[in-house]
Parts: sequence; structure tokens; C-alpha cells
Amino acid sequence: MAKVLCKCGIKRKKGYLYFVGKNGSAYETKMARGKKKGGGRKMIHNCRIKKQKGYLYFIDKKGNVCSAKMQRGGKKRRKRR
Repeated sequence: MAKVLCKCGIKRKKGYLYFVGKNGSAYETKMARGKKKGGGRKMIHNCRIKKQKGYLYFIDKKGNVCSAKMQRGGKKRRKRR
């Protein structure tokens, strides 16, 4: 279950990718299509979120920044000696 961290109200544009950067701010960048390269990133909202290890940060359909605990599947590996 995702938890809303910041109610930003980001309006999405077609052809753009939205993500939360390392510093906890929301960014947008133009998506690469075919042979066309994407553009540089542009900060659209400074949320000042402190990121924690093991959590996924994303922008939901309403334009809010959310987090969800990552689910780690698979079998536990044996430690090397």
C-alpha cells in the first residue's frame, strides 16, 4: 500500500517522464522515442523528501509524491566464505 508524502498536484504532459530524484524533488524529462534522444531533466516541485533504503518513490495519477515498500522476491542466498 502506497503512502502519500507530498501533495504536489503535478499536471502530467504527454511524452514526458516524471520521477523523484536523489534529493527528494520531483522532476520531468522528455521521453526518448525511437532514435530521438530525450531531453535534460527539469525540477517541477521541491518536495524535500528524505529517501529511505528499501522504499520505492513515485508520482501517482493525482500528481502526488508517494512511497511504497519494495517487495523482494526470490530465494535467500548463502554467504560466501
